Amino acid sequence: MAKEEVASHGMEEHNATWEGFVKGSVALSLMSAYIVVALCLFGFGTSYTFLVGFGGMIVGLIAIIIDARANPSKWYLSTGLLIAYGLLVAAMIT
Repeated sequence: MAKEEVASHGMEEHNATWEGFVKGSVALSLMSAYIVVALCLFGFGTSYTFLVGFGGMIVGLIAIIIDARANPSKWYLSTGLLIAYGLLVAAMIT
């Protein structure tokens, strides 16, 4: 029984699962940030809040999907769009 060894202890599967978990966590966090920015616009905006709010969330979701499928995932597109969307919302609120 002691001589029976497994060549691979499932580290490839473990690493793939861990990378998927981290990628999903980052994507969920970014989408939550897009939702928070849209909620700020819905709460404090004066004009075109519906169009810009939901439009920004949809564009953000598309950017997150593109970044999640990229290999390796750097999240530059979705993070840059989130910053631009936040600045647009801040300009619309003030």
